[in-house]
Amino acid sequence: MKISKRQALRFVAAAGLGSALGIENATAKPGNMKEWMDAWTGVRAREPHGGLFVFRFKDPMWVLQKPISWSADDPALKIASVQVPAGFVTDFASIPSAFYTLLRPDGEYTYPAIVHDYLYWVQSRSREESDNIMRLMMIEFQVPSAQIAAIYAAVRTFGQGPWNENKKLQARGERRFLKELPSDPRTTWKAWKQKSNVFADESLK
Repeated sequence: MKISKRQALRFVAAAGLGSALGIENATAKPGNMKEWMDAWTGVRAREPHGGLFVFRFKDPMWVLQKPISWSADDPALKIASVQVPAGFVTDFASIPSAFYTLLRPDGEYTYPAIVHDYLYWVQSRSREESDNIMRLMMIEFQVPSAQIAAIYAAVRTFGQGPWNENKKLQARGERRFLKELPSDPRTTWKAWKQKSNVFADESLK
């Protein structure tokens, strides 16, 4: 589902999130993040694992060069850990592109966004759980609370479009796990994905 920048701005205004995104000359205060997290979720902090190392194609597509993961400390949450393998290709599409001028795709929430993109691609759990994992991770990364609210509201409102689009792409044979990266930084993802021998076995992911 594509949305325009005008629709995005209307959504921000309707949701009362202008100040959160710096649109109305207001600044969001994160406050005591641990207290805010406990009040919102009632659970302990969670843990990410693995530094973020990415390769960028000439076009705006990124590839994980080392695996990353996240797990919930509190077993009461009953949320299985997430492991994103090296070679996963992400375009941050689970955050609608119309919001990029307000929420750039390489912000403080990049690590959670990549995990979220992975969950939206493999679709091994529900969209609701995938969105909630991103929200919990943003809390852990101490993203300002108002920005968390804005991003979470955006993916809950508009995320069904990217979710459905991923299903269509996979049905058409799109693959998102690489075993080989180009050595030329001028290479585009569009060109590289035409090479069938550069992909890992997606059934193992």
